[in-house]
Amino acid sequence: MDFKDKVVLITGASSGIGKAAALAFAERGAKVVAADVSEEDGKAALEEIKAKSQDSLFVTCDVADSGSVQAMIRQTVEKFGKIDIAVNNAGIGGAAVHTDEHPEEEWHKVIGVNLTGVFLCMKYELQEMLKAKRGCIINVSSVLGLVGFMGSPGYVAAKHGVIGLTRTAALEYAPRGIRVNAVCPGFIETPMLQNAGLDHDDQLHQAISNMHAMKRMGKTEEVPGAILWLASDHATFVTGAAIAVDGGFTAQ
Repeated sequence: MDFKDKVVLITGASSGIGKAAALAFAERGAKVVAADVSEEDGKAALEEIKAKSQDSLFVTCDVADSGSVQAMIRQTVEKFGKIDIAVNNAGIGGAAVHTDEHPEEEWHKVIGVNLTGVFLCMKYELQEMLKAKRGCIINVSSVLGLVGFMGSPGYVAAKHGVIGLTRTAALEYAPRGIRVNAVCPGFIETPMLQNAGLDHDDQLHQAISNMHAMKRMGKTEEVPGAILWLASDHATFVTGAAIAVDGGFTAQ
């Protein structure tokens, strides 16, 4: 898959799936705009990205803030003149509690980043893509956007919402040359999961691994293949899809 001269905007690109996707696109010739709320981590990731695609850019962005998202889009277009592909990946975890115990402040934070953030990015990405009458958006949902999961009400609700947004936008913009799809990773060994304590709790790590048919968690480099395919000319008849990359989690 060749993405030479394609402009690819990726949120949450400083680590995990976002960084792996940024590197994968860069290896294939794309001009990558790596966006992240962490300027320090984002600039460090940019050095790796530039080693593969020198004509790349880092932009600081809080996806839960409309003004920040609009600034990200503006900087991208000012630098490269267009957005061909957008990967809306930025996300956070959330409180590991049942619904009746879920702090309201935490709920609003998780929904703000994981759902409202995707909506805001899509809104302003679509406005640019409509000018060009073409484009491709890939939203990173989760296997927990396909099933319920005890103890993660905010995260599960947000990731289900991402799939709903994806399918609605796919219907709205299919006649206008824009495809919108989602990928739904299983539990992937990323800093976000490590921060949730899995790197200190071997028993919990194994229990989560065993939920997958493959009896392991995924690696960050195992997700970008689906993202690249959805963004490529091999998937020109694919829109409104939510593709599980989950080691058999949802096949059981």
